[in-house]
Amino acid sequence: MKNAKHSGIGPVARFAVGLEKDFSAVLAAVETPWSNGQVEGQINRLKTLKRQMFGRAGFPLLRARVLPYAPFDFTPVSQPP
Repeated sequence: MKNAKHSGIGPVARFAVGLEKDFSAVLAAVETPWSNGQVEGQINRLKTLKRQMFGRAGFPLLRARVLPYAPFDFTPVSQPP
């Protein structure tokens, strides 16, 4: 990081300074086995749907496209005697 800060290349130097400012977070991201990739993927999917439907339909259609389809079971539940 010292070499990057003193490289004379502006974007590389600024990146190195930014890494140093929050080095503990960078270290934790590299050392821990957890990933938020699944969460980011779902957010990306929802934002894409929202952009595609902007001005075209209301909330009911957006809800139908976002939530998984689960048909309602209309069979009556038997009552205990």
